[in-house]
Amino acid sequence: MRTLRIISAVLLGTALVLGAGAQHAPARANPLQGHDCFSSDMMRRIEGCTELLKLPHLAPSVRADAYALRALALSLIGRYPEAIADYDQALAMRPDHAVALNNRAWALYKMGRIDEAMPDVQQSLRLDGRSPHAFDTRAHLYQTRGQADLAYSDYRQAMALGGAQMVRLYQCGLQAHGLYSGPVTGIYSEALGAALKVCVKSPKCDPLPPDEECKAALS
Repeated sequence: MRTLRIISAVLLGTALVLGAGAQHAPARANPLQGHDCFSSDMMRRIEGCTELLKLPHLAPSVRADAYALRALALSLIGRYPEAIADYDQALAMRPDHAVALNNRAWALYKMGRIDEAMPDVQQSLRLDGRSPHAFDTRAHLYQTRGQADLAYSDYRQAMALGGAQMVRLYQCGLQAHGLYSGPVTGIYSEALGAALKVCVKSPKCDPLPPDEECKAALS
């Protein structure tokens, strides 16, 4: 399983977006605030969101949020078909949710459903053109399709928007492939760019590091 750090960053972004959405009705308390549906423990999150979704009079916006949060947890533990089903529910209620669209695209990518994933990430980028995670997702899709130049361009854009965190991720991932031998500094270099250009030529070369790699450098 590939690194959870980039997906965790998307998870945090979703939590912020969902929290903001729930504040549209300031007179009401947000039912997700402090709830297990926001837990950092994925199994606890799944259980919490499941219990929340059983409530009969849950506001549609909160129900959509709970589906999206449970979907993220399912995706993080590799249960992609279930995650996609939850994303479908969330997006049926909130079709303009850029983060959920990108996350569904990632889950579809992980299942090899590239042609289905591309429209989701394209729409996500139309809604939020400054998401480094969406550019990373689209880069993975282009790379899988053999469109190396487009993949490279999107990885570069992911680094430009995501800053040092994204650069460190790619430095670590490309080190794991033996393509980059420089330091993991979070600072872009020509050596990193050259390594990335080699990586994008192979659909099997993922510039994101495996979970067990580079933990010290990324902490």
